[in-house]
Amino acid sequence: MASARVVRRQGSVVSASSEYFKSPGCFTCSCMRPRYKRLVDNIFPANPQDGLVKNNMEKLTFYSLSSPEKLDRIGEYIFQRASRDISRKKTCYVIIAMEAMDQLLSACHSQTLNLFVESFLRMVQKLLESTEPDLQVLATNSFVKFANIEEDTPSYHRRYDFFVSKFSSMCHNNATDIQVRKTLRLAGIRGLQGVIRKTVSDDLVENIWEPVHMDKILPSLLFNMQESERYPEVVGCCSLLPCHNKLIQGVVSLTGVRQGTYYKGGNGTRDDRDPNEPGVLADTCIRELVGRASFGHVGSLLRPVLRHLDQHSLWVPNEFAVHTFRIIMSSIQTQYSYAVVENLMSHLDSNINSSAKIRTSIVNVLSKIIAISAEESVGPSVLEIINSLVGHLKNSVTKREDFGEEIYREALISCLGEFSAHLPDYQKVEIMVFIVSKVPVGDVSGPEKLLQEMLLKSLLIISKKYTNVSMTTTFPVLLLEPMLRLCGNLEMTTLVQGVFHALLDRQGNLEKLRRPRIYPMHLKTEPCSRADTVFIRKYGEDIYGRILDAMSLPGNSLRTYSSLYTTLALVAIELISLSNITSYLTAVYSIQEVATTQASLSTKQKFHLHSICITLLHLILSILQIQPLGDYCDKIIEQRKNRAPHLLPDLKEDYGNTSPDIEVELLLDQNKLESMLRESGLDTGVLTRALTHRHSWVENTSVSMKGSVTDLNNLDLDSANSTPGLQRKYPEEELSFEAMKRILSDNNEQRKAENRRKQAELCLAFRTTAFSEIVNNNTVKDEDTLQTKLMELLQKNLPPVNPLPLQTEGPIYEVLFPELFAY
Repeated sequence: MASARVVRRQGSVVSASSEYFKSPGCFTCSCMRPRYKRLVDNIFPANPQDGLVKNNMEKLTFYSLSSPEKLDRIGEYIFQRASRDISRKKTCYVIIAMEAMDQLLSACHSQTLNLFVESFLRMVQKLLESTEPDLQVLATNSFVKFANIEEDTPSYHRRYDFFVSKFSSMCHNNATDIQVRKTLRLAGIRGLQGVIRKTVSDDLVENIWEPVHMDKILPSLLFNMQESERYPEVVGCCSLLPCHNKLIQGVVSLTGVRQGTYYKGGNGTRDDRDPNEPGVLADTCIRELVGRASFGHVGSLLRPVLRHLDQHSLWVPNEFAVHTFRIIMSSIQTQYSYAVVENLMSHLDSNINSSAKIRTSIVNVLSKIIAISAEESVGPSVLEIINSLVGHLKNSVTKREDFGEEIYREALISCLGEFSAHLPDYQKVEIMVFIVSKVPVGDVSGPEKLLQEMLLKSLLIISKKYTNVSMTTTFPVLLLEPMLRLCGNLEMTTLVQGVFHALLDRQGNLEKLRRPRIYPMHLKTEPCSRADTVFIRKYGEDIYGRILDAMSLPGNSLRTYSSLYTTLALVAIELISLSNITSYLTAVYSIQEVATTQASLSTKQKFHLHSICITLLHLILSILQIQPLGDYCDKIIEQRKNRAPHLLPDLKEDYGNTSPDIEVELLLDQNKLESMLRESGLDTGVLTRALTHRHSWVENTSVSMKGSVTDLNNLDLDSANSTPGLQRKYPEEELSFEAMKRILSDNNEQRKAENRRKQAELCLAFRTTAFSEIVNNNTVKDEDTLQTKLMELLQKNLPPVNPLPLQTEGPIYEVLFPELFAY
């Protein structure tokens, strides 16, 4: 027994160096040991400095491939030897054992890999638990090699939570030796990268997307990124990164370092940073992790990122936050990019009571990344984002006014514009309709007034990004009606007109039309399309009427008048042609009427209106080249230059002691305008009346209300025109050849003068005659009414009916329905 114990003790001692089993001619208990153990023992040299015995390692590899069922035992035995050597501080033998493990792992076929992996992972874990940095790095490198091996056979029991925790702690290593700290942090990041690669594609192993793991992985990577000296900006659009769903291009080395090209935002220059820096490697690891995320994992991915930024106060300043989210947006699969924006919007909602600086920084981050999301956002997701931004705008205007809140609101408006700029034009129109529906109407004050201004500024930014192709598409009724209604708001007129300017200007003439000018401006024009002609015929009077109402407001400034002029000038360039010029000239002439009839306007304002009137007339005539009207306009301009230069541009804030009286010869004459139009072969019917009603379609699109006594000029006094089949015939008219010849030969001017005289007499009669007398004079006799005529026609066409016999017994209803009255 004693000798046996000695032999066993000697065997255990000799097995460490394997010298005892190599002595020839000596029969010992080594001959009784399993072959796999002998092969394992033979790979360890007598002198550990010599390294792994390659010939014996090849024998062990051949044996393991020939007898794959022995793999688990081989791995377990190597693990036992390595564990004993770790406890005995024999680091060289531990390194040899780990190298053998790596070679066996590489040589094994994927079908038999599971038999060996359990021992391998226990070996890696044992080395990671040691306090030696070299062994931890060695274990990490081995684990990364294992992570790069694709397995065909799934594993049902393998867990990686220890590795996640250990590698995460290595990422936070704070050793005093800077080189050791850097080495261990790099090893930790590579280890996490290996865990990610091994787990995200295998549904049977540990779910890496669980919060318990994400709360360790992402903060560890972000910690190393923020420790970097600088953050290269990632281009927010797809110009440099054409495919979001592809991982960052590069070659994965054996140690897991992804060699990539980094770009500095803006100019797209290369950023050749050292890929072996912890911050650069963490950057690459996050890209890979985000690129593998599906839609359901986006929330799990972003929660720890947002929490890390909150806890470490990284929103102010927000350079690191912008850098992080640009990485996420440039790496995530394209169809999931809008989910990142939604999560960031939700985080902004949760920080609604935070300081203005934090909220502003979050919104600035949104502005940097929202452009990528806009291309993938469709339907409800677009309006949801817009509605959320508008909601934050509403909430901001209710807070105490300070400089921080003002910056925050400007950031929200900028974010909204940035998001809308990358949407299709039809969605821009929908957003403008949505925003204008949120604008408070009527006389508002306080927060609502500020909200009104902020929403109109948002509308202005979106309109500048819009490309106008058709006026009908650009100005749907749901957008045009509220916009025209807002023209009556004195303080918002300039903003509203700015929206009209951005949407109307298709030829790039806006800058040349900022203020009234008489001299040629070399404007770019194109013929008006049929669709645009239909649009201005349908809504022209309403547009002109609202602008004239705005011009009539007593509080208008020079800036307001200039913006209103610009709107009418753009309408002239984009929408007016020879077929609809008469209604436009009517509007121009009405500006002069406002200046001469509105007593509430100041002298300066009247001068402004007269200048705008002649400038618009000169503009439209120079575009359409109507010679008679052009000569008439030039004559008035020349007279004003000599006798009243204050009635011509430029508009001034102060006209000194200029007399408010204006000579009649310096004003436009309606009769002369009609005569010039007639000489040019154009219709003058529209010009004979003023803009009678300026708001008809706003209240009711089907009713044209007549709002003043002067409307009686065009009012039908009986129902002849509305009666089907009946036409008005005046007593002096008779349909004959002589009558037609007389009409052609008579002087049109005399006939028109006679008509105007009759209309004036009629208007005077209605103004001065008593109501009862008007009723008596205009009441139709019973025999001439439509109802009487209708009854006569019906009586003629009714079939004959046999008369009922006379009944004298009782009422007719008792005779016809006796059963109803039976007692």
